[in-house]
Amino acid sequence: MAKSLNVTKTHARFKSPSDRIFDTLNILFMLLIMVVTLYPFLNTLAVSFNNATDSVKGGIYLWPRVFTWENYKYVFNEATIFHATLISVLRTVVGTVTSVFCCAMVAYTISRPEYVLRKFISIAFILTMYFSGGLIPNFLLIRELDMLGTFWVYIIPGLIGVFNVIVIRSFIEGLPEGILESARIDGAGEFTTFMKIVLPLCVPVLATVSLFTAVAQWNSWFDVFLYNSSNTELSTLQYELMKILQNSNTSMNSGQDYASQFSNSEAGANQVTPTSIRATMTIVASVPIILVYPFLQKYFVKGMTLGGVKG
Repeated sequence: MAKSLNVTKTHARFKSPSDRIFDTLNILFMLLIMVVTLYPFLNTLAVSFNNATDSVKGGIYLWPRVFTWENYKYVFNEATIFHATLISVLRTVVGTVTSVFCCAMVAYTISRPEYVLRKFISIAFILTMYFSGGLIPNFLLIRELDMLGTFWVYIIPGLIGVFNVIVIRSFIEGLPEGILESARIDGAGEFTTFMKIVLPLCVPVLATVSLFTAVAQWNSWFDVFLYNSSNTELSTLQYELMKILQNSNTSMNSGQDYASQFSNSEAGANQVTPTSIRATMTIVASVPIILVYPFLQKYFVKGMTLGGVKG
């Protein structure tokens, strides 16, 4: 261990000038990418914690100029917001688990060369990525299936994602065939092979697809508007935040400048604007995904093939 460290230090000490220039430029470039990536989020965070009246003046970058909690109080004072958050968490968890599992089963099926319909089904799936029935036929189908006003309207229509199926199938096709053959030699059926061999080997791609699915479920609000807008018990966080933003938009005089409208600081101290509410909503909606992402990040850069091939 000590020897390897000494070799590393010696190698770093005798780097050529061109290598040092490259390393310096590479570090500067990475820092620039980091700043460009983080700045929009940090700016939105600063606006969400800044006084709404003061935010109208502009000039807020990385730190709030007049710190306040009023924007968050305005959002969380809504009576339905906590129940809507619970529904969003529930639909995200249930929708992600069921969708990823079903996509993995379909992907495993059409990845098997012995399955005679694999080519036909693959083409049929891909065609759905280019053509769809449209909004009205989808609504009529949901109505005929008697899913209007139910929780399952969030889960069943999105159970199979074609893109996710293709991604998982491509990963499965890259697995060593000998591992699956050894399981069949030991007497495992297709479902046992899928559950005990394929799924553990597909953890990296399943984690990636899970993040895609969870973000889509968490951010979805249009299906709530279409199918459950009259059922407040099944309203989601995103839909409630959208309604809050609409209410803040309509409460303002559209032809009046915000700065002049709130020129009286005492009158405008507890006021909000669409800009401040939009920033606050962005932070509220983003934080759960940001908290989950670090636990899945390692699977994005790590391939994993467990088990061995029998001789």
